[in-house]
Amino acid sequence: MTQSEYLEKHVFTDLKNLNDGFDDASTFYFSEAEFETVLQRTEHLGIGLYKINPYFEDKEYQETTHEDHKKKATDPRWYKKAFLTLKMGQEGLIYSATYKVSKRLLAR
Repeated sequence: MTQSEYLEKHVFTDLKNLNDGFDDASTFYFSEAEFETVLQRTEHLGIGLYKINPYFEDKEYQETTHEDHKKKATDPRWYKKAFLTLKMGQEGLIYSATYKVSKRLLAR
Protein backbone atom coordinates (compact mmCIF):
# COMPACT_ATOMS: atom_id res chain seq x y z
CA MET A 1 0.00 0.00 0.00
CA THR A 2 1.30 3.46 -0.83
CA GLN A 3 1.20 6.43 1.51
CA SER A 4 -1.53 8.09 -0.61
CA GLU A 5 -3.67 4.96 -0.54
CA TYR A 6 -3.25 4.63 3.22
CA LEU A 7 -4.24 8.25 3.82
CA GLU A 8 -7.31 7.98 1.59
CA LYS A 9 -8.43 4.74 3.26
CA HIS A 10 -7.70 5.55 6.92
CA VAL A 11 -7.58 9.34 7.29
CA PHE A 12 -9.60 10.98 4.50
CA THR A 13 -12.53 8.53 4.58
CA ASP A 14 -15.95 10.26 4.50
CA LEU A 15 -14.38 13.72 4.15
CA LYS A 16 -14.90 16.09 1.21
CA ASN A 17 -11.82 17.10 -0.79
CA LEU A 18 -12.19 20.81 -1.59
CA ASN A 19 -9.40 20.82 -4.19
CA ASP A 20 -11.30 21.84 -7.32
CA GLY A 21 -8.19 21.99 -9.51
CA PHE A 22 -6.34 24.96 -8.01
CA ASP A 23 -3.55 22.62 -6.85
CA ASP A 24 -2.15 19.21 -7.77
CA ALA A 25 -4.93 16.61 -7.89
CA SER A 26 -3.14 14.42 -5.33
CA THR A 27 -3.33 17.18 -2.71
CA PHE A 28 -6.42 17.01 -0.53
CA TYR A 29 -7.92 20.17 1.00
CA PHE A 30 -10.47 20.24 3.79
CA SER A 31 -12.71 22.71 5.56
CA GLU A 32 -11.76 23.77 9.06
CA ALA A 33 -14.12 21.27 10.70
CA GLU A 34 -13.01 18.37 8.51
CA PHE A 35 -9.32 19.22 8.89
CA GLU A 36 -9.81 18.99 12.64
CA THR A 37 -11.05 15.43 12.02
CA VAL A 38 -7.96 14.77 9.88
CA LEU A 39 -5.74 15.94 12.75
CA GLN A 40 -7.56 13.72 15.25
CA ARG A 41 -7.17 10.68 12.98
CA THR A 42 -3.54 11.54 12.30
CA GLU A 43 -2.80 11.67 16.02
CA HIS A 44 -4.73 8.46 16.72
CA LEU A 45 -2.84 6.54 14.02
CA GLY A 46 0.58 8.00 14.88
CA ILE A 47 1.12 9.58 11.48
CA GLY A 48 3.74 12.30 11.17
CA LEU A 49 2.68 15.72 9.96
CA TYR A 50 5.43 17.86 8.45
CA LYS A 51 3.59 20.92 7.22
CA ILE A 52 0.14 22.57 7.26
CA ASN A 53 -0.75 24.53 4.13
CA PRO A 54 -3.77 26.78 4.62
CA TYR A 55 -5.39 28.55 1.67
CA PHE A 56 -7.67 31.55 1.65
CA GLU A 57 -9.61 32.43 -1.50
CA ASP A 58 -7.41 30.10 -3.61
CA LYS A 59 -4.15 31.68 -2.41
CA GLU A 60 -1.61 30.22 -0.02
CA TYR A 61 -2.10 31.84 3.36
CA GLN A 62 0.62 31.10 5.94
CA GLU A 63 2.18 27.65 5.92
CA THR A 64 3.71 26.30 9.09
CA THR A 65 5.97 23.31 9.74
CA HIS A 66 7.00 21.13 12.64
CA GLU A 67 10.47 22.73 12.39
CA ASP A 68 8.94 26.18 12.96
CA HIS A 69 7.64 24.82 16.28
CA LYS A 70 10.82 22.89 17.08
CA LYS A 71 8.90 19.62 17.46
CA LYS A 72 9.05 16.19 15.84
CA ALA A 73 6.60 15.59 13.01
CA THR A 74 4.85 12.93 15.11
CA ASP A 75 4.32 15.28 18.08
CA PRO A 76 0.64 16.35 17.93
CA ARG A 77 1.28 19.36 20.17
CA TRP A 78 2.78 21.35 17.30
CA TYR A 79 -0.01 20.82 14.79
CA LYS A 80 -2.80 21.30 17.33
CA LYS A 81 -1.28 24.63 18.39
CA ALA A 82 -0.61 25.68 14.78
CA PHE A 83 -4.15 24.81 13.72
CA LEU A 84 -5.65 26.76 16.61
CA THR A 85 -3.49 29.78 15.75
CA LEU A 86 -4.47 29.62 12.07
CA LYS A 87 -8.19 29.27 12.64
CA MET A 88 -8.18 32.12 15.19
CA GLY A 89 -6.27 34.34 12.78
CA GLN A 90 -8.43 34.00 9.67
CA GLU A 91 -11.92 32.65 9.02
CA GLY A 92 -12.71 30.72 5.86
CA LEU A 93 -9.40 28.92 5.45
CA ILE A 94 -9.13 25.52 3.83
CA TYR A 95 -6.29 23.22 4.85
CA SER A 96 -3.95 20.63 3.43
CA ALA A 97 -0.92 19.02 5.00
CA THR A 98 2.19 17.01 4.22
CA TYR A 99 2.19 13.64 5.98
CA LYS A 100 4.62 10.83 6.73
CA VAL A 101 3.12 7.37 7.16
CA SER A 102 5.62 4.93 8.66
CA LYS A 103 6.53 1.72 6.88
CA ARG A 104 5.05 -0.17 9.84
CA LEU A 105 1.63 1.40 9.23
CA LEU A 106 1.84 0.83 5.47
CA ALA A 107 2.61 -2.86 6.04
CA ARG A 108 -0.62 -3.44 7.99
